[in-house]
Amino acid sequence: MQTSETPRPAAAATESISQRFRDLDRWPAADVLLAMWEGQLAAVAAVRAVLPALESAAAAALPRLARGGRLVYAGAGTSGRIGVQDGAELPPTFDWPEDRLVLLMAGGATAFTHSVENAEDDRAAAQRDVAAHAIGADDVAIGIAASGSTPYTTTIIAECARRGALTIGIANSPGGALLAASAHPILIETGAETIAGSTRMQAGTAQKVVLNLFSSLVMVRMGRIHRGLMVDMNARNAKLRQRAVRMLQELTGQDDTAARAALDAAGGRVKTAVLMLRGIDRATADSLLARYAGHLHAALAELDA
Repeated sequence: MQTSETPRPAAAATESISQRFRDLDRWPAADVLLAMWEGQLAAVAAVRAVLPALESAAAAALPRLARGGRLVYAGAGTSGRIGVQDGAELPPTFDWPEDRLVLLMAGGATAFTHSVENAEDDRAAAQRDVAAHAIGADDVAIGIAASGSTPYTTTIIAECARRGALTIGIANSPGGALLAASAHPILIETGAETIAGSTRMQAGTAQKVVLNLFSSLVMVRMGRIHRGLMVDMNARNAKLRQRAVRMLQELTGQDDTAARAALDAAGGRVKTAVLMLRGIDRATADSLLARYAGHLHAALAELDA
């Protein structure tokens, strides 16, 4: 296995220059748009080949997360921001606990919106970040790097692996240290960018799709989706509260008034409200859900039995 000290390859696939697009800047606007659109479609298509690897990574992550482990996203630049976006959407969408989410970005919070010079090369900062969050054996660390060799990201993953965490590496170029250091390497072969080196394009699109698929599959398997609905959604505003009421109506056949009353009595928790509309009190409903690790299907099956 390579270590975080392994030097970067001379040129990542995403840095190569495509002869097809060498004169892109002199093409008509319509042709430029068409070429970039085709690149986006190709990036999404490239994800098809890694679906088995995503399934395997999710299966390995589930036991650790079920024990209370955290999801850790790590990256630099575009890749880091894509990781942050995926992670940040988990609490409002699936009510994933914020204290079980770690977002590690080269350059810190400033780098979410601004470029921080040399941050991606700072291995010492990566080691400090892992130590500061006390990453451990129940955690699941996801490193994202288009080149597959960004020092900050590869060091994060190597250090997390040393501490016993499950490690997943997502890259768009073969041969880098990130994939070698990861228990679950995921290579998305998007090749040369339409604009050479601009990994916010094909590579970034493919990374976003992969992270969407992985995190959503994990949440489905953890019971945070029921009959295709986001039943663990955190209804923090009027729009989401109305969505929660509609979900209750869909799942129980009750009218608007009954659904709203149940949602209020359940403290805004859709799954608890579903069970309460079956005639049990909130404490019993919450206890039943806890017994089945939040899986509403299983809780309803016990009531039906």
